[in-house]
Amino acid sequence: MSVSILVVDDEPDVAEMFRQRFRREARQGTYVMHFAASGAEALDRLAGEIQPTLIAVLADISMPGMDGLELLAAIKQRFPDLPVMMVTAYGDDDRRRRARELGASEFITKPVDFDQLKAQLRQLPAATD
Repeated sequence: MSVSILVVDDEPDVAEMFRQRFRREARQGTYVMHFAASGAEALDRLAGEIQPTLIAVLADISMPGMDGLELLAAIKQRFPDLPVMMVTAYGDDDRRRRARELGASEFITKPVDFDQLKAQLRQLPAATD
């Protein structure tokens, strides 16, 4: 069964890195990767129908315009049960606390440990409607 993951980051090379690191899972049909370059684009994607079932959003914290914490708050308001994992190069305590208060399920520090991330994703319940 395939499930979707939405990656939100304003850096174009991040999308390419995720495509490369999830190439095997994509080929096997485990994950379908979706990408948004901004918080606003991510909300647009979420307002549409992402198929197959979306199991997680991975959002960078530092983005121009709507930052990742604002995006997290907006997602949790509309989709309270959707896991949102915050990704940042800056792992300071204030951002971690704020992300946790807003409902982030994980806080991932760059560079991303993809083996650990994949293990965390495997632990998520595949939402069934």
